[in-house]
Parts: sequence; C-alpha cells; structure tokens
Amino acid sequence: MRLTDFAYAAVPSDAELLRQEIRAFLAREMEGIAPVVRADSWLGYDAAFSRKLGEAGLIGLTMPERFGGRGGSAFARYVVSEELLAAGAPVSAHWIADRQSAPLLLRYGTQEQQDLYIPAIVRGESYFCIGMSEPNSGSDLASIGSRAVAKGTGWRLNGRKVWTTNAHRSDVMIALIRTEGGGSDDRHGGMSQFLIDLHAPGVTVRPIRDLSGGEHFNEVFFDDVALDRSALIGVEGQGWQQVMAELAFERSGPERFLSSMALMHTLIDQVGPEPDALQAFQIGRITARLMALRAMSLSVTAQLDAGEDPAWAASCVKDVGTALEQELPEVAQLLDATEPRVDSGSDHAQVLAYLTQLAPSFSLRGGTREILRGILARGLGVR
Repeated sequence: MRLTDFAYAAVPSDAELLRQEIRAFLAREMEGIAPVVRADSWLGYDAAFSRKLGEAGLIGLTMPERFGGRGGSAFARYVVSEELLAAGAPVSAHWIADRQSAPLLLRYGTQEQQDLYIPAIVRGESYFCIGMSEPNSGSDLASIGSRAVAKGTGWRLNGRKVWTTNAHRSDVMIALIRTEGGGSDDRHGGMSQFLIDLHAPGVTVRPIRDLSGGEHFNEVFFDDVALDRSALIGVEGQGWQQVMAELAFERSGPERFLSSMALMHTLIDQVGPEPDALQAFQIGRITARLMALRAMSLSVTAQLDAGEDPAWAASCVKDVGTALEQELPEVAQLLDATEPRVDSGSDHAQVLAYLTQLAPSFSLRGGTREILRGILARGLGVR
C-alpha cells in the first residue's frame, strides 16, 4: 500500500463547526423515526426532507455563494454527510446531485448549465441520476454501446442504461455516451457526457425491484432522443476523463462505510452495557476498522479539496469500506441469537433482516470489487 496516498488529514475547525448545526437539524427533523427506516438512509428517498435540508443551507456546501452555496471546503460537506448517515437520515433524493453532479457541472459545465442546474440542486429541489452502466457491458464501462449521432445542431441518442439509482424519481441524468469510435484501438476515446431530461420524448424508465422489495435501481431506454447542443457537458470526446474525475467523489465518501450504521447501533443496544469477551472483541474490531476507514476517507477528501485526482485512493476506500459493510450483518448474527425478521420483531431483528438482504448490493454500486482491484493493481504498478 502506498502510505503517501493516505496522509493524515484532520477536519478543519471551520468545517467542524457545522457538526452542531447539522445535529440540531437532525434532532428536530428525525425525532421518532424508527431504526428500520433509518437503515435505508443512503437509499431513503424523501424529497421534503431534502428541501428542508436545502432551506437550512446544508446542501451544496462547496458551491460558490452566487449559486446559493456556502463556498465551503470538501471537509464541510464531509462533516454534514457523515452526520446525516450516522443518524440514518433519508438523503437519497439529493445525494447524487450534491455529491457529484453539481461539482461536475462547476468544473466542466457552461455558465448556462451552471446557472440552470446548480441553484436548484443547492435548494434540494432538483434530483440527478448517473447513466454509466449498461446491460451488455457488465463492469467494463469502456465497452458502452449507447450512442449519440450528430444531427443538425444537436444529437440523436439511442441506447440503454441499467442499475441507475433513482432514475424513476430524478429530473436529469448525466450520462456517458459514445459519440464516435469505440474500436479496440481506443476504447476510452470517443465518449462524451450529456445532460438528459428524463421526461423527454423517447426516454423510458423501468424500475427494478430488489430482494428487499425496494425499487431503487432502474433500466433507462433511449429511443431516438433529441439532444440539443446545450446538453453536452465539457468537451466532446473527453467523457472518459471527466467520468474518472467524477468517480473519485462517488467512491471515497463516508457512504462507502456508513451504510450499515443503523445495524451497528441496534447491535450495540442488543448486546447491552455488559458484553461478553467475544462481543466486546468483535464490536471493538468493527469500531477500529470504521475509524481507520474514516481516516482514509478524510485523506481522500483533503486531496479532492486540493484539486487533485485521487482515483487510486478513492477506489481503495470503496473496496475496503464495502467489505466492512457486507460483513456487519454476519458479525451481528455471530454475536447475538436474534433472528432476522421482516415487518415484525424487535428493532434489531428488522434492521438485521433489511441489511442482510441489501448488503450484497454494496459491492456493486460505484464499481464492482473486481474493477476496483484492477485499478488498485495498476496504481501499484503490478498490472
């Protein structure tokens, strides 16, 4: 491991001041919310909650003041994000737009695109999804087949995206689309990013029901969709480079190791104040790993705040973090005899059942484990 990629980074004092502000907001807005509802935090969709968060000035913290943001550092968003996730707040409506769509538009978008989309994102009123994965590409993003062909002053788009979180509830998709080429000689060339109105003619969104009964993921079909010239983000043909920069935001945040925090809370309550030796050891071990992951994630945050491209380190955080998230339901059943129960039983039984069903998906979102380890291998110079 390259230790220089994970240099210690403390949360600056100005960002730390936000912690009490967000905790007061959560104490007010989350009172009486059941643990099993809190377990859905990162996938929990509540547009009214997101609007309240926006009204409180707690979305778009890194965006310039001219767009309604606070012009804060990446650490400011980090503090708010980890408090939201630790409390099990329903952040799914605004999360993707705040985490990566607004920063992407700020970096690559035109002034027109920034003025149109960023203020609404900051207010918690505009919701985005990501169009990367495709049915026939698996985890090989470079093999995408959706294509936009130049026509008149714009493009005509045909293709299909899959595993698109919240597409059925979103206003806009930022999609990676092939605009030229695609041969084996340049697999990463000829791709561009587009803003796609999900209510436009020719766009069909079909939800995919998961094992827990939720409909978070979707297939999205493009049938001769007309895209105006203003839909292009950044430079035509530079989509791959733009997406790689975007993925550093997606893979390094606290959601990559705090998605199962509701179970950690109910497990500790279930074990009680006098754990046996095995319970104390395992809970201590999980806590130590959480603290190490937090330090790694904060290190990546410092690199993002400095304008660097920490793709390697972000992939490492995501891989190690989701491994911990997936292990937690198994540890919970090792330490306590409570059986998972759907729609009945104790809070712990219900949270355990929900996250046992959901945990397999943690290593899929944001890039599969195999893809991430390929990135790590290249970063270490062994591939």
